[in-house]
Amino acid sequence: MSRARVRIYEVAAAAGVSVATASKALNDTGRMQEETRARVKEVAARLGFRPNAMARGLISKRSFTIGLLTNDTYGRFTLPVMAGISEALVDHGVSVFLCAIEDDPALAQTHVDAMLDKQVDGIIATGKRIDRKLPVDLSRLPVPVVYAFTRGPEDSVTFVSDDFQGSRDAVEWLRRVGRQRIVHVTGPESFESVTWRSAAFREVMGEDALVLNGSWSEQWGHDAIARLWTDGEPTPDGIFCGNDQIARGVIDALRERGIAVPQEVSVVGFDNWEIVAAATRPPLTTVDMNLRTLGREAGLTVLALAEGKEIAAGIRRMPCTLVVRESCGGARD
Repeated sequence: MSRARVRIYEVAAAAGVSVATASKALNDTGRMQEETRARVKEVAARLGFRPNAMARGLISKRSFTIGLLTNDTYGRFTLPVMAGISEALVDHGVSVFLCAIEDDPALAQTHVDAMLDKQVDGIIATGKRIDRKLPVDLSRLPVPVVYAFTRGPEDSVTFVSDDFQGSRDAVEWLRRVGRQRIVHVTGPESFESVTWRSAAFREVMGEDALVLNGSWSEQWGHDAIARLWTDGEPTPDGIFCGNDQIARGVIDALRERGIAVPQEVSVVGFDNWEIVAAATRPPLTTVDMNLRTLGREAGLTVLALAEGKEIAAGIRRMPCTLVVRESCGGARD
């Protein structure tokens, strides 16, 4: 049998205050002693009180919903971003609903119109690469818009992972475990993330350090190893890969040649896509873009904008984390 919903007058009675005082305490409004406000909140939490979203919306002119718009229909990047957004907003009584738009401008506009019809408090736009805009104009909407892992207008608030910092940490780690002949096997040059990662690699290894560009695939990892082991040049003892799929292909190709990882060649990936990294043999050292944290910051920012707070425009580059597993040798201090 379902439990009856706790009403605000029950909270007020248990806390020994009026209903008006209880309401102000729970909504952080009005003037009262902090001890009283804290007591009301403690009683509400103990009783399991949940404010009625419709009633709150009528009072505050807010719907307590945020729309999430994405063209990453596979979910590789969007799902962790959404997890972070939801984690950030659930304690504020705000719900998130996701709309996948493929790369279809008409479908995107339909979803945006639906979000506005539902009177969302704000929209977060996210995607599958940081250098491409979603196929819809979000610049003149009547609600705040925050961009996460996709390109936004110059006057927007945009969150992206710090590819340069993450890559520099990865290459410096390879140097720290004693690798000297390090090459970078990465994706297409047309991606901004490839530019940042290659720049960090060359900052550590020198401008003449070898960068091989190809596709974001395991097959390209195999092909790169074939090239490196047949071009007559000294073979590398460390390989920094532009993503985890390439790294997995690299490790498989090395194993097929009888080359031990990490004893003879250390390998580091990028993304920390756990379904790939953990299943690689040996498990893959890789850079985590911390997309959940990125989503959390985007969620808190759109909430602040919805509440009328001033937030400076610009790109926020969120730090990445090197996740050390067995493919590179060494261990975290």
